[in-house]
Amino acid sequence: MEPITLTKLQLESPAFNAGEKIPSEYTCDGENINPELELDNIPSPTVSLALLMEDPDAPAGTWTHWLLWDIPITNKIEENSAVGVPGINDFGNSKYQGPCPPIGTHRYFFRVYALDTTLGLPMGSKKEELLKAMEYHVIGSGELMGTYGQSS
Repeated sequence: MEPITLTKLQLESPAFNAGEKIPSEYTCDGENINPELELDNIPSPTVSLALLMEDPDAPAGTWTHWLLWDIPITNKIEENSAVGVPGINDFGNSKYQGPCPPIGTHRYFFRVYALDTTLGLPMGSKKEELLKAMEYHVIGSGELMGTYGQSS
């Protein structure tokens, strides 16, 4: 059996550049809506997309802010989007919850996965269920990291 080669998706946002500060309108200090995300280099056998946004710098360990799956193939996830099936984040709700670090500046990773199937997970599933369902179905992925620290 030949190893599967994963396609590297290009993931960007017109709201901020990779490694730069996420504007406050996309955080708990602002409107708390998701930024627009732009995708490119989606492999042709892709059937659906999945998305995770996480903060690995949270005091309690990696904190999930947003998770979506069964997103139709698209080159853009609009600002304040309701696309795909939402899962339960670590705040206990099923919506985008923007950066809100208690202290210091944290990194926030947006990760998009190209899948060879739709997952059919019920709305409100958790990250662990999403990761298990995605196993053996990821054919590409991309990442965008932004930072945020609350104003003092």
